[in-house]
Amino acid sequence: MSTTDNNNINNTGVSSLGNCSDMRHYNDYGDLKELIRSSGLKFDMARIDKAYRYAYEAHKDQRRVSGLPYILHPVSVAYILVGLGMDTDSIIAALLHDVVEDTEITLDEISKDFGSDIALLIDGLTKLAKIKYSNREEQQAENLRKMLIAMSNDIRVIIIKLADRLHNMRTIECMREQKRRDIALETMEVYAPIAHRLGITAVKEEMEDLSLRYLDPVGYAEIEAELNKTAGDRESFIADLKAEILDRSRDVIDDIYISGRVKSIHSIYRKTFMKGKTIDEIYDIFAVRVIVNTMTDCYNVLGIIHDIYKPIPNRFKDYISTPKPNMYQSLHTTVISHRGIPFEVQIRTWDMHHTAEYGIAAHWKYKAGVGGKDGDSLDEHLSWVRKILETQKDSVDATDLVSTIKTDLNPNEVFVFTPKGDVINLPAGSTVIDLAYAIHSAVGNSMVGAKVDRRIVPIDYPLKTGEIVEILTQKEAQGPKRDWLKIVRTSEARSKIRSWFKKERREENIAEGKAEFERELKKNGINIPENELEDFLKKVNLKIQVNTLDDFYAAIGYGGIQLWKIMPRIRDLYQKLYVKPNTEYVPPVPAEAPKRKKVGSGVIVEGMDDVLIKFSRCCNPVPGDDIIGFITRGYGVSIHNRNCKNVPRDITSAEEPDRWVSAHWEHSVREVFQTSLEIIGMDRTGFLADVSNQLSAMHIMIRTLNCRELPDGMAIINVTIDVTDTGHLKTVIARLNTISGITSVTRK
Repeated sequence: MSTTDNNNINNTGVSSLGNCSDMRHYNDYGDLKELIRSSGLKFDMARIDKAYRYAYEAHKDQRRVSGLPYILHPVSVAYILVGLGMDTDSIIAALLHDVVEDTEITLDEISKDFGSDIALLIDGLTKLAKIKYSNREEQQAENLRKMLIAMSNDIRVIIIKLADRLHNMRTIECMREQKRRDIALETMEVYAPIAHRLGITAVKEEMEDLSLRYLDPVGYAEIEAELNKTAGDRESFIADLKAEILDRSRDVIDDIYISGRVKSIHSIYRKTFMKGKTIDEIYDIFAVRVIVNTMTDCYNVLGIIHDIYKPIPNRFKDYISTPKPNMYQSLHTTVISHRGIPFEVQIRTWDMHHTAEYGIAAHWKYKAGVGGKDGDSLDEHLSWVRKILETQKDSVDATDLVSTIKTDLNPNEVFVFTPKGDVINLPAGSTVIDLAYAIHSAVGNSMVGAKVDRRIVPIDYPLKTGEIVEILTQKEAQGPKRDWLKIVRTSEARSKIRSWFKKERREENIAEGKAEFERELKKNGINIPENELEDFLKKVNLKIQVNTLDDFYAAIGYGGIQLWKIMPRIRDLYQKLYVKPNTEYVPPVPAEAPKRKKVGSGVIVEGMDDVLIKFSRCCNPVPGDDIIGFITRGYGVSIHNRNCKNVPRDITSAEEPDRWVSAHWEHSVREVFQTSLEIIGMDRTGFLADVSNQLSAMHIMIRTLNCRELPDGMAIINVTIDVTDTGHLKTVIARLNTISGITSVTRK
């Protein structure tokens, strides 16, 4: 079909459309051919033409929600891929990627007409729509698992999927609001992190911005309006910076290229709304990029930059000597301009720049394929895909895969050193246990402690970039502790701990799992004859190999099966098999216990008379907080804030759920309660005195008070005070926030 014919099709589709027909986000086949021609890359146009005609005939009678001809979507996806520099097979697969899923054409027909390689790419992109799942989240997770398996064999699968998702995000205005939010959330939590790990910066940033637009339209609009309001000043500021740097460096370094920009809306959002700062308080809202020819030139430019502008302490990062896991390399430094405005400078070579912009796709765009050494390098950088799939093999729930991606592909990372000088990167928030298992399973299993910068730290210590960490081990160590599963951050560590318990503690797992399962059945009023239990469980869709009851109990014991996730299926099956027809199954409701309190505590613990009450120091609950009690051994009931990090999100999945009890405040509480605040502000003379004076003016009793310096000219004050309830606490925080230079006041 000619370009003219295709344009006629587009015009026919647009004529009856409303506001959803924004053609800026769509490309027709003429646009695609023109981009291919101007790309300078080699493509097999005969095969691409054949694929377009094939897709056009298949989708001929189909339209998008907007009313536009459906064929414009696969053509637009192909257009994005040409921009990324992908090859002929990728373009063909993009044109055909919805044919099998949305038409009567089969994979066998695709394989016959276009070859097995194209069929495999399309199969990896095709959803598991014909398989019945118990819920939408499970289906999404299984589709993702299928795609990752295909991706581990051919990385082009995920690159095509990212282009497909990016175009869908550009064109979801016509969908229902909830549908838009669901797609945006999945994009933000799953696809943007994958794009980040693959190093495809432009796709990652656009996905994040588009997702934010639908997840928090008010916040997005506020930042966008603020940026538009100061657009002229920003452009002038960046132009001055470029001129200053170029003037000082052109005689020293040949072929220097300088560009400037403002950070993405999502990046600014994370540092304003999520950290309680204003745009003026963000150090690196402006970024200048300097591109040179050699690595030596990078460090020479760094010296020139620091000679022109004053660098901000502790804001220099060398990703050239220590690349990120997604292959990103660059020097980053934050400096103060002559106007007193801080900005970030990124310095890199052209090869580093190509990798930073296109990531994995740069192998096709600049290396014309992945043969030889490049193929080996590509395989090495995809090891994380196989690692994620490996950690999921013992998981009963497919939705664990999504949680793994959120955690392990978190763009916020820490880089720590071993005593030998090796650099290991981990997701932000990782503990020394995560590091031990990242080094080797044997190191984690024999770990008895850790030193950070030669200082003994607790095993839940969160690591920070630049620290030197030594894992302490003993050959006679008894192996990991079950509590470690609650502490670790990475799925790799969690998987290795579960694997150890699976292999080394089978009898213990069986006993623990059986007791937990029986408690859960009793709680739900489920009574299955013991001789029928094994057959009953085989009918439950467990997605994990359990041949006997002992296998099932053991899986619960080592964490492969989490009962709170499968109990809904068990209840449904029990109702179907054991409850009489037309009779609604109602789980038993425990009789309400008398409510009594310990005199003077201000707290009522349900079902307990005259019990010793203590308030946990990990969260310091105060009246007005949602609270819960934990029955300690010999020390009464410890009261926690429901949001405390030590309170399981799902009590039924806790190791000892029976020890958690309901509790609430008395209607009238006259006692005072201690709580701790963390106050961060500009480091200046009188900062500590101002905080102390403000609290004294409010007649607040100060129990402890200390202050220390932070990087970037900031300071942190930790204070413990007496308050009567959450309302009183909010008033205190509001008054503290009026002090000059304070950036945040948070409860600890």
